[in-house]
Amino acid sequence: MNITFWQRHPLAVIVLAQLCGTSLWFSVNGVGLSLSRDLGFSEVDLGRLTLAVQAGFICGTLFIATTGLADRFRASRIFALSCLAGALVNAGFVLAAQHMPLAMLLRFCTGLCLAGIYPLGMKLVIGWTPRHTGAALAWLVGMLTLGTALPHLLRGSTLGMPWEWPLLGASLLALLGGAAIHRLGDGPHLPPPSGKARLTDGLAALGEGRFRAVAGGYFGHCWELYAFWMLTPFLVYREIERLAASTDLVAWLSFGVIALGLAGCVGGGLVSRHLGSLWVSRWALAASGTICLVYPLFAWAPPGLLLALLFLWGLTVIADSPQFSALAAATAPRERIGSTLAVMNAVGFALTIPAISLTTTLWALQDVWVLWWLLPGPILGLWSLRGLTDPARPAAKPMGQQ
Repeated sequence: MNITFWQRHPLAVIVLAQLCGTSLWFSVNGVGLSLSRDLGFSEVDLGRLTLAVQAGFICGTLFIATTGLADRFRASRIFALSCLAGALVNAGFVLAAQHMPLAMLLRFCTGLCLAGIYPLGMKLVIGWTPRHTGAALAWLVGMLTLGTALPHLLRGSTLGMPWEWPLLGASLLALLGGAAIHRLGDGPHLPPPSGKARLTDGLAALGEGRFRAVAGGYFGHCWELYAFWMLTPFLVYREIERLAASTDLVAWLSFGVIALGLAGCVGGGLVSRHLGSLWVSRWALAASGTICLVYPLFAWAPPGLLLALLFLWGLTVIADSPQFSALAAATAPRERIGSTLAVMNAVGFALTIPAISLTTTLWALQDVWVLWWLLPGPILGLWSLRGLTDPARPAAKPMGQQ
């Protein structure tokens, strides 16, 4: 396998590397039931560990934006080094799990590393495939979704084995992803690295009305998305208990619910080539928001129906994410794409913290009704998108010539 082959299929390399790298994100959540059983972790403990990752990711993206790192250095090198560091930190959790302060610190550091994987993956896609960015980013975010679900698959496939094995498996995958991007390198369609980027460069785009509307929609999407992914094993476990089925199914079904988002992302990307990214974003946000509204109202329904609703929710809740990224790339200043996306990600993920904190803290008291705390996200996101025209329609100029 030579370098020509890698450069001939850059999108495949990037999305597979993204899958491997982002398996670190929910690696602990994938073994959550085992941690509860073996170490006595509660829902609140698992929520805190997830919040630590989100906080680390936010700090990491802000650091990237403040220093201009994303626009000053080669994206492929940052991605590869982040995967290496993330793999080591994630593996360290195995030794620190029983010491909550240290465990939270390591998860925070995992989030820092992910800030060099996810936003930089978007920049790599833009650099290698400037045309049909919405469809290309759909594959990237789809792999982020599959990477988020992967720890549940690793746990399901290692049932009966120590919980440490899935965590170490995620670290190995991250190493493979980093090596692939190091081999691929940067794409030819972005300006050369610049030493002049500042935090204000990333913030400047928020002063432009079109980008601000896109960012508002993305922020509402973020409020709902990660809290839903955090709650997925709890929601699945509730229905498995009502079915009196084996709890071994929780890991497999949780994987299925989250992983189905890959189909939502790819399907949305295909539709975006005909109807535009904005159309897909609006309809996906409306669909997931509707399920969020009606799910608690059907809490009494047969478990099979609620599981079907969960799968539909998993399909739609992430389908708008790559389209928001494509819209942001189309409306942000081209020479500051890295910093702009980093700032947008930082603000969006900051909003996941109160959403996750609220839902995990109140789960024991409110059960499925806790989902209504997520409703403001889709509602305010749709409100932000009102009146916006799609700057990334296929009929317009190619993305690299906006």
